[in-house]
Amino acid sequence: MLLPRKLLPWRRPTHAQALARRLLRSTSPSDTDDDPPFRKIPKRDPPRPPSPPPKPKAVAGKIRADEPASSDLPFDFRYSYSETDPSWKPIGFREPTRFSPFGPGRLDRPWDGVAAAVRGNGGDAREGVVGARSWEDVLGEPLSEAEVAELVERYRHSDCSRQINLGKGGVTHNMLDDIHNHWKCAEAVRIKCLGVPTIDMDNICFHLEDKTGGKIIYCNINILILYRGRNYDPKERPVIPLMLWKPLAPIYPRLVQNITEGLTFEETKELRNRGLNSTPLMKLTRNGVYVNVVDRVREAFKTVEVVRLDCSHVGTSDCKKIGVKLRDLVPCVPLLFKDEQIILWRGKMNHENLDSAQSNSNP
Repeated sequence: MLLPRKLLPWRRPTHAQALARRLLRSTSPSDTDDDPPFRKIPKRDPPRPPSPPPKPKAVAGKIRADEPASSDLPFDFRYSYSETDPSWKPIGFREPTRFSPFGPGRLDRPWDGVAAAVRGNGGDAREGVVGARSWEDVLGEPLSEAEVAELVERYRHSDCSRQINLGKGGVTHNMLDDIHNHWKCAEAVRIKCLGVPTIDMDNICFHLEDKTGGKIIYCNINILILYRGRNYDPKERPVIPLMLWKPLAPIYPRLVQNITEGLTFEETKELRNRGLNSTPLMKLTRNGVYVNVVDRVREAFKTVEVVRLDCSHVGTSDCKKIGVKLRDLVPCVPLLFKDEQIILWRGKMNHENLDSAQSNSNP
């Protein structure tokens, strides 16, 4: 019995079918390159231009200089000049004093953990020498009122491109180099002050003039304009080695004692509780302008004995710095730093002075 034709799987294809399959296979794009008769001749790429000689690799900056830098500035190098006092003696350090923030072997002055002392006797920074001239010669003749007004009008606006921001670090060492960089192309530089240093603007002005040799020609609240001088030459600017990192602050004695001097433990506790429960005299913001804080505290001490300052979101470190400045400027006695609140006591001496002043004013 014969099977149907369609059930014969071994049936061979005809010659026409085999030829059609071969033609289809030869014309497919995937097999074109594999067919020897139709293989394409590879095109030669155009000759490439000769490559330029390799550039020498940039040498990374050396941490250790070939020779230590030497500076003629007649004052000790510190991280901050306006926020530290040479009379403060630390009781410890948070990092080894052998690690200088100027880098190993980059400065010819030894680092003692607080400052890089000047070699020799030093002297007054105002008598410093720039090149072969003193700073007084660089300033030249005083500016006239018209010249001062012209410079102030040019640099006092907020869109001035010659501006340096002075923050909670105060007048820092690297800021001196920034000021001289601006003085290359401008006669003066605008300085905007914010934060704790604004409590004592006179201190900022003193250190800016003392460490740079310039002259403050404008001071309005927290805006300063520092003039470079008539005879300033950028090519004769002083050598100012830069600090490579911010050194850790030393450890100083406690600012607030458990028992305030001149009071008993009960009296100290009573004053602290009275201050915490009192209405805050004013609220300080973070990196704000504290120009009028000293006057406000002095005025409040004429009527009250304890004052509270609300320093929410200011920071514990800034609170203590504010307390130290008020202690020296008002003067007063810090009683407590708790939950970003500052409690100040006017002290017995201040109370006696106020009473004597009132008695003398009344005949």
